[in-house]
Amino acid sequence: MKKIFILLLISLIGIHGNATDYVDLINHSTEKRAEGHRVIYEMNVGSFTSAGTFTAAQDHLEDLKTLGIDIVWLMPIYPRGGGINSPYAATNFQQTNPKYGSITDLKAFVERAHELNMEVWLDWVPNHTATNADWVTSHPEYYATSGGKKIHPNNYGDVWQLDYNNTDLLNAMNDCLKFWIDEADIDGYRCDYISSSKIPASYWEATIPMIKSYKAGKVITFLGEADIASDATRLKNVGFDYDYAWQFQSNLANYGSSGNTAARLKAFSNTLLEKSSGLSFGRMLYVTNHDQNYNESKKTLTQKYGDNRYALTVLAYTVYGMPLIYNGQETGGNQALDYFNDTKIDWNAKDEKMRNTLRTLFALKHVIPALSDSKKATENPETQFLNVTGNTGVLAYIRTYGDSQVLVMLNMSNSPAEATITGLETGAWSLWLNSETIAEGTSRKQETFESTQSFALDTKGYRVYVRGTFPEEDTSTNIKAVLSCPNDERWYDLSGRTITTPTKPGIYIRNGRKMIVNP
Repeated sequence: MKKIFILLLISLIGIHGNATDYVDLINHSTEKRAEGHRVIYEMNVGSFTSAGTFTAAQDHLEDLKTLGIDIVWLMPIYPRGGGINSPYAATNFQQTNPKYGSITDLKAFVERAHELNMEVWLDWVPNHTATNADWVTSHPEYYATSGGKKIHPNNYGDVWQLDYNNTDLLNAMNDCLKFWIDEADIDGYRCDYISSSKIPASYWEATIPMIKSYKAGKVITFLGEADIASDATRLKNVGFDYDYAWQFQSNLANYGSSGNTAARLKAFSNTLLEKSSGLSFGRMLYVTNHDQNYNESKKTLTQKYGDNRYALTVLAYTVYGMPLIYNGQETGGNQALDYFNDTKIDWNAKDEKMRNTLRTLFALKHVIPALSDSKKATENPETQFLNVTGNTGVLAYIRTYGDSQVLVMLNMSNSPAEATITGLETGAWSLWLNSETIAEGTSRKQETFESTQSFALDTKGYRVYVRGTFPEEDTSTNIKAVLSCPNDERWYDLSGRTITTPTKPGIYIRNGRKMIVNP
């Protein structure tokens, strides 16, 4: 056996810095992300931890930061009523659900989020209250009636419709919005069911700018639960910062697990881009949320999308807009969570391919201008679909913003695909996300493209390239474990796999350290 010469001994703070890969370093930046480079996480406090409290969730905020989350949207945190325990049937808009904790606990949660440069948005339910809400007895005049009887909106038997023709009701609702800014220093509101015909556009036109200017130096963001661009068009100019790209998600769900051609996805994406043209607000894109996860017949990501779930996630989080992920989606999204009863997330369920795909996509979102989003449609990156020959299952597109370019390729077919793509910028490109290796860990590899380039993609595979030159990275989820064992004398390669002994020059791991070795 040839003698091994160790040219350089590299400690944990060497190549990858304290055994943390480059995606972790990007996502856990100490800088607050600018608007247009943010990711939002929908959290049900009762489901998120076994304790189901603000305090327990607070202890995991740093985990979300590492995942790449910038905004935590809390599903309704108010006391529940109405008889079926819906979080959207509040009994008091200025109290917290006692099972979750106190207002003081919520304030501590927000303070910790702010320390991590994250924002917290509350779920606001403007259309109705629980049938046994405090206002039912203290302010019956706040409720709409028909024939002298209160109204169940949409035949929801657990809630009563509020009356937006009553000025005192408007003032009371606005006081509640101000209350949480004063008491807990929250940063925004996700507004439920804004498409309700019972809430006039004039209410939002007056309320949104008032709340935004309520406290000097405090930025408050409004997300509206509606596809304003396609459906609730009367609300296009009332001041919402983001809407739901609802139609796009519905199209992806219809594509589902049986889709295997690129043409339909291209058509769906073009519709999204056309609907988004000329808007003065941003768009939130997603593959699931609490409604899709529990209220639909096909609940989990596997039920909805099958083996397409990974590639469709990449599409949704790169083609346009601000990404949303739902409670536990990072575990694979294969648990239906009953939010009426706060089903606990099974954190023992793991899907490293999904988690690593998500955190890499979010790192890209954070630092690559071509994946930014803007509330002004004219300032969004351009999305260009490329000509693909050789396989009808391959979709390829480039997003461009100034000198920044990102290339996304998806193979939706049921077998490995070879495809030729034309219209590429020649020169250096960096592969940041590769479906063939992402389950093992993040990596980054340099390649050189011609204007016409052939690619081989695995079944349901995907790749995301960034134009330019970046440091090459070869890390694995196994590496952290290997680097944490200083007395392990076995040799490992940079995928974390055990080898007998190095046989060619390279970087290897032994005794918890990385070494450059020349056999």
